[in-house]
Amino acid sequence: MHSPFVFAYMTQCLYIKKKFHRKKSINVLLKTIGYFGFETVSIKNNGAVKELVKQTFPKVGFDEKPLDLLFVDEMDMTSFQKIRSEGKLHNDSLVLIDSIHGNQENLEQWNRLIALPEITVSIDMYYCGLISIRREQVKEHFTIRI
Repeated sequence: MHSPFVFAYMTQCLYIKKKFHRKKSINVLLKTIGYFGFETVSIKNNGAVKELVKQTFPKVGFDEKPLDLLFVDEMDMTSFQKIRSEGKLHNDSLVLIDSIHGNQENLEQWNRLIALPEITVSIDMYYCGLISIRREQVKEHFTIRI
């Protein structure tokens, strides 16, 4: 493990015993919001998850610009470039993508996405994937077990 950012995220967030939800990607979402203390979150196409986030973190704002965290079912390069060009992401924003191994197309989209030069950190957690655009971070890809 070379990245202090990823090491701290794993040990102080992902590997804590507290469970918020039985679905692993939703559990990762909720743990991540709590760990980073995110204030602005966007959850695309999933009203039930948005409601769960509202209940768990009542102070979180939704769909404001710029976003601290974006949670999506899938993400391709075109969608990412559009979101980025609209100024929805800042240097410390994270994008959490559900079911990156759900099917072959999702996995191919994930692999094309993490190859983009602006993606500096990517974490494949099998159930979901996390990407970051932190400029001060050296480009690294991690595969971890959750």
